Amino acid sequence: MLVISVICSFRKLSVEHITHICLLAAYVWFTDSLPNIIPITENGTIDDRVLHFEAKLSVVCLVNVKFGEMWLYGLLLLSLSFWTSHSMFKIPLKMFAGKFNASVQLDLKPLRKIESAVESGLSLASDPAGIVNFLDMINNLKGDSGRGYYMQMVIGTPGQTLNILVDTGSSNFAVAAAAHPYIIHYFNRALSSTYQSSGSGVAVKYTQGEWEGELGTDRITIPQGPSGTITINIAAIISSEGFFLPGINWQGILGLAYPLLARPDPSVEPFFNSVVRQTSIPDVFSLQMCGAGVSASTTADPAGGSLIMGGVEPTLFRGLVWYTPVLEEWYYQVEVLKLEVGAQNLNLDCKEYNSDKAIVDSGTTLLRLPGIVFSAVVEAIMQSSLIEDFSAGFFDGTKLACWMRGESPWRLFPKISIYLRAMNTSQSFRITILPQLYIQPVTSIDGTLDCFRFGISQSANGLVIGATVMEGFYVIFDRAQKRVGFAVSTCAEKGGVPFAELAGPFLAEDTTSDCTSGMSLREPVMWVMAYGLMGICALVLIVLLILLILPCRRNRDGEITDESSLVRHRIK
Repeated sequence: MLVISVICSFRKLSVEHITHICLLAAYVWFTDSLPNIIPITENGTIDDRVLHFEAKLSVVCLVNVKFGEMWLYGLLLLSLSFWTSHSMFKIPLKMFAGKFNASVQLDLKPLRKIESAVESGLSLASDPAGIVNFLDMINNLKGDSGRGYYMQMVIGTPGQTLNILVDTGSSNFAVAAAAHPYIIHYFNRALSSTYQSSGSGVAVKYTQGEWEGELGTDRITIPQGPSGTITINIAAIISSEGFFLPGINWQGILGLAYPLLARPDPSVEPFFNSVVRQTSIPDVFSLQMCGAGVSASTTADPAGGSLIMGGVEPTLFRGLVWYTPVLEEWYYQVEVLKLEVGAQNLNLDCKEYNSDKAIVDSGTTLLRLPGIVFSAVVEAIMQSSLIEDFSAGFFDGTKLACWMRGESPWRLFPKISIYLRAMNTSQSFRITILPQLYIQPVTSIDGTLDCFRFGISQSANGLVIGATVMEGFYVIFDRAQKRVGFAVSTCAEKGGVPFAELAGPFLAEDTTSDCTSGMSLREPVMWVMAYGLMGICALVLIVLLILLILPCRRNRDGEITDESSLVRHRIK
């Protein structure tokens, strides 16, 4: 009966309708035979015509249904489309040898968004010409902002495995070379046949802690880093004060800043400079730090993160990347244009934000602000917060604030935004952290209270964008292009809600002038000036001593003059 009904229905069709059906039948036959007549490309993918033929077929079906005058005609066309769709599953995919690269199956949209990065020489995970496999470097960090982010390295011959703190605010590679109460093991130089001492000492002082040791060289390998063995400068830490802390799980520090900060002088080649020179990877690395919302008292495995050496891994961020220029190649010094608390502009002179310097430093736990800026931020938070009476001890870091377990304090605090100058210097962009990043869980009391600390502190050494902010972003240190990039991190979120935001461009209307002019001179220049002044003072003292030691001048009659007499009596 169905066949008879179809035949009867076709009698009522016009020539135009019959033509449409014939064309459709030919199209169906063509698409169904695609696996036999369209070759598979060498990399194991199918030509775009195969991947999209089902979509094209659906369009043809809809067009014909629109022209049809009877429901049976439309039903017949839709049935044909469903019948032919099974051909998508009959394509004989070619298998290809080699190591599987998961990036091949990634969404390509993030790659298109950073297309300019490829043109500038950055290596991407899906770039077939990439020198390193960034996927091997994902999750190569452990730790959190309170205890630092560290990675595993193998040092010496035979190899000794140590955990090394990642620090973009210094330039020395240093490891414990003697026992210490707060570390479980150290690098034994005597057991390494490839360690060579330079015979010179070195000392480094940080914002918190300092150490002294011996300079030398040795070989290292990084299990989740660039392949091969690299020879680097190593500072063997013999003694330290306030550097190794209770509860840490690292035994050394990896300084990733520029040679100008290296001690005892810039001739000591920093770690990453050695890696770039010996492996020929691009002069760029990127950081994802995933400790946002992790309590410092937790005993579970640290959240960790990723240090990608040689390029950018697009699976670690979402959205666009915004870059700001590196002003000076010592720290990663950037230019901050303004700060907002909530929607409130602090309305400070932009030079206040850059007082001394403004840097991006993974080795600093908190967001550190110059005194005037810190006071303005605290005042704005207290005005906009839903908490009426708040202890000042919370903001100066001497007290914790506790809430009943299950209550969220984050809803009570505003967002904080930092505006950075863009590569187009007439524009800026904004990085924003939510309270989840700067109101940080620390400990719990009796299982009923959750206690938090304030993740912002006052600084006497300039503005420091530390881990408090960096945990919300994927941060790209593009040394080749003298810029630092920010994108929203994929790991700084909860329930699909990100803890950070990125927006731009904005016109830098009131900050078109240089916000860094009038700042204090760079630290090395200040040292030179200090030594120069000391030399002048020493020269003056020597002249005075000579004048005092020389015999007093006498007049022609041999009597001591009044002037000489005063000097003589003073000597007595």
